[in-house]
Amino acid sequence: MKLYSYWRSSAAYRVRIALNLKQLSFETIPVHLLKDGGQQHSAEYQQLNPNQLVPIYVDGKLSLNQSLAIIEYLDEMYPEPALLPENIAAKAQVRSLALDIACDMHPLNNLRVLQYLTGPLALNEQQKIAWIHHWLHTGFGALEQRLLKTAGEFCYGDSVTLADVCLVPQMYNALRFKLDTLEYPTISRVYHHCQQLAGFALAAPEQQSDAQL
Repeated sequence: MKLYSYWRSSAAYRVRIALNLKQLSFETIPVHLLKDGGQQHSAEYQQLNPNQLVPIYVDGKLSLNQSLAIIEYLDEMYPEPALLPENIAAKAQVRSLALDIACDMHPLNNLRVLQYLTGPLALNEQQKIAWIHHWLHTGFGALEQRLLKTAGEFCYGDSVTLADVCLVPQMYNALRFKLDTLEYPTISRVYHHCQQLAGFALAAPEQQSDAQL
């Protein structure tokens, strides 16, 4: 197994968590999103992913992009521990929580969006941070209300699910950009609980071979 990854990529972070939780060995191939104008834009990498994004998961002849598709593939191929409940309704709820984060929150603060804001649109650093905080508060405000109904120790009940795998990288980014998270006690509690598990801790950006601290 190979994972084309960048240490601070939220999407790659999700896949690392899933691989670690399932105790799967994999080789990390770093793709630096800033060096050399962004290594994801190279002709060689575009052969792997025309979208010029990370991660890419490769296993033999199989090559997958999109973190949630990769994680669901892993969950079906290596079902223990399961990251989606067996119950159909519960599974749909977990997917819904995960998509709230991965589809509605994360893309608005993704690197290429931020580069467009500060490049062609000429926003300054203060304006960029205001954009980031606005969309994080919008997403977390709604998510906090949902977790009040679904959370136990984790986002959905007392077992780790795909929702937690998505939450932790998003919360990491929020803290990185100094978002005030005091108004999200449920999210914060779940985040800190996840951080106590080895699968999450080993996947943290600072633990990666390509980390630049």
